[in-house]
Amino acid sequence: MNTALAVLLLICLAGPVLADDHAIGFQATTLPDTHNNRPLELVVWYPAATNATPELIADSVVFIGAPAVPNAPPTTGEHPLVVLSHGYGGNWGKLAWLASALAHQGYIVAEVNHPGTTNKDRSPQAAAQLWQRPKDLSRAIDAVLAQPKQFGAVAKKRIAAAGHSLGGWTVMEIAGARFDPDLFTQDCNAHPKLGGCIGYQEMNPASTPAAKAQLAADLSDKRVSAVVSLDLGLSRGMTDASLAALSVPALVIAGGVPSEDMPAKLESADLARRLPTASTRYVEISDATHFSFMSICKPGAVALIEAHSPGDGMICRDGADARPRQVIQQQVVGLISEFLGGSVRD
Repeated sequence: MNTALAVLLLICLAGPVLADDHAIGFQATTLPDTHNNRPLELVVWYPAATNATPELIADSVVFIGAPAVPNAPPTTGEHPLVVLSHGYGGNWGKLAWLASALAHQGYIVAEVNHPGTTNKDRSPQAAAQLWQRPKDLSRAIDAVLAQPKQFGAVAKKRIAAAGHSLGGWTVMEIAGARFDPDLFTQDCNAHPKLGGCIGYQEMNPASTPAAKAQLAADLSDKRVSAVVSLDLGLSRGMTDASLAALSVPALVIAGGVPSEDMPAKLESADLARRLPTASTRYVEISDATHFSFMSICKPGAVALIEAHSPGDGMICRDGADARPRQVIQQQVVGLISEFLGGSVRD
């Protein structure tokens, strides 16, 4: 199959997620950090002024990528900005479907690979610095704001953050939620099978008094004016007081398929219950699993994953009798677009 035909086929497979209002560009760069030794891989999707043929970005033997034109010039005018945060063991490519869809609708979308918690970077030292994740997003905002000729100009009062799983925790923290390590440890004693508790134990981010203090600190960025959480974890460590006082609107979306390690009742629904009622919307998608918020798998992907990592083929599965993942994701994009359209305003 030639390249052009392959791109067309995969665009059709991913098509329900996409809008076609704008051509989109894509750029990747690395943000240096000599102070904390935490360089960040940053990618940016943005409305582009181009008629060039797009290429598939974040495409692999397992996951369907999303089309964009590398290094295309940005369009003129100001655009809202969304920063995306991936989950524990994921990477920016797993949310390419969402980044692409939002960029097609006129958003500039920035994603980072959080050091220590990606599938190709599991450094224990970096992973333990959990408090750096919200700061990673702030660095991404800084980088995009500083380069309007490269990525497009940002409407500075229209900046939002969205994240999946541990990324959901990350964006709640950048919105002003405060984490209490002692509270979370106590809760995990009662709910040891929660995925957030298992991941937290692996990362061990509160191993010293100094680390515990940094994790409990205010990690908010006042430039962020709305947040979206996709089936988050670790929320049970967030304090009631900080959630009740959250000053930005929040959309909390949960996978509704029953799960022992990520039950909506104990995670997303519990979070939404503690947030301000007037500025919070909670949606539970009945046929979505935790992995429905990741990229669409290609035919044969489960067998490939199982051959390499037995048991992990579940990342390609949605609920029993579920709609196709691209349809679930189309619903998610619609929910986010509607929410941001009403919440992220000048």
